Amino acid sequence: MGIPRNSALLQENSDTLIVVPVFAEASVLAEVVTELGQYFPNICCIDDGSPDSSGVIALQAGAQVIWHPMNLGQGAALQTGIEAGIENTQIKYFVTFDGDGQHSPTDALEMVRTLREDEFDVVFGSRFLDERTELTFAKRVVLKMAITYTNWLTGLKLTDAHNGLRAFNRNVAQVIKLQHDGMAHATEIVNQISKGGFRYCERPVHIVYTDYSKAKGQSLWNSVNILFDLILR
Repeated sequence: MGIPRNSALLQENSDTLIVVPVFAEASVLAEVVTELGQYFPNICCIDDGSPDSSGVIALQAGAQVIWHPMNLGQGAALQTGIEAGIENTQIKYFVTFDGDGQHSPTDALEMVRTLREDEFDVVFGSRFLDERTELTFAKRVVLKMAITYTNWLTGLKLTDAHNGLRAFNRNVAQVIKLQHDGMAHATEIVNQISKGGFRYCERPVHIVYTDYSKAKGQSLWNSVNILFDLILR
């Protein structure tokens, strides 16, 4: 028996698109899509040239799937999903959500509800506004360095600039044009939001680092790569 779907929440969020960049997530993707499907009826997975059956699994789990013919990078996958949502005039809100199982659908739900209050155009998820997310000391230091650099570069004041869980309205979606294929796309998003003068806030979110997600790129070395990618670009 599958997880029961909440019809009231599905109706509430019929104007929201969850954008999930995917690369070789076959072992966890069905669970990710199924859990999101309790709250959100519109889930778009962008299979970014996966060498496994990720796209097929996402489709079978109930997501819309767009396939890239080759691996173009997470920034390109997000751009593809955002553009697909813009083409649907019923979509008012967008959520970017990682496909490796580290994000919480209930966090995404609360972020969209914050947008509905119409005080903000963007809600950034932050690992540093409470103590739920477990980070090693070294990873915390490297991420803080990346955040400091991003804040200096963009003029925004964030506590967590490289968290893939974020929500924004259609006005923001229409100005996002991602060019970076590496992890620097996160700073690119922040910079474009800053230049657009959009209203923003942060909300505490719980990121779960499993052995799987660490192996997929959430290790300390990935945080170091984020920092060097920012500086080089």
